[in-house]
Amino acid sequence: MKVLVTGFEPFGGEKVNPALEAIKLLPKEINGAQVVVRELPTVFRKSLDVLFSEIEKENPDVVICVGQAGGRFAISVERVAINVDDARIPDNEGNQPIDQPIFPDGENAYFSTLPIKRIVEAIKKEKIPAEVSNTAGTYVCNHVMYGVLYYASKKKPNMKAGFIHVPYLFEQVVDKKNTPAMGLNEIVKALTVAIEQSIT
Repeated sequence: MKVLVTGFEPFGGEKVNPALEAIKLLPKEINGAQVVVRELPTVFRKSLDVLFSEIEKENPDVVICVGQAGGRFAISVERVAINVDDARIPDNEGNQPIDQPIFPDGENAYFSTLPIKRIVEAIKKEKIPAEVSNTAGTYVCNHVMYGVLYYASKKKPNMKAGFIHVPYLFEQVVDKKNTPAMGLNEIVKALTVAIEQSIT
């Protein structure tokens, strides 16, 4: 059993991305499953090129993509990705698609194939805030979630895949008044629990 976990580079003027910092600290093995982590560029299309290349190379049983959702209070396990890129801000290479389909031959939406409710309940048992989210947005996070589920539907129907959003780290909100944040150790623990639930 192999799990591929991805996290994005910093974007939007931030110096760190909690998703990337957290996945770097994941154990190399969880309950007998090998855990492989990879950084993705916060760039439309290029992020999917890197992700698909890693899937081809690693042939994982499960893919969990992780991203930052600044302003959210809880670990957000995403339910659905939609077939649209609609960028409020440019990506890290200046691309800003507006109302563009991600894959013209794809479904309007794909649902996560991770056990999302079980993951949320297991994280809550660790006294960490968690919730099912019904929107991954329309930025690079949704782009990647949609892309991995599209890929799985076309080429690897037995591969489970989904997306988890994590809050800002405390260091990111020092100058952001009334903005929720979470400790890095809690994010790492939550992702570890998510992996445990996804491989059973």
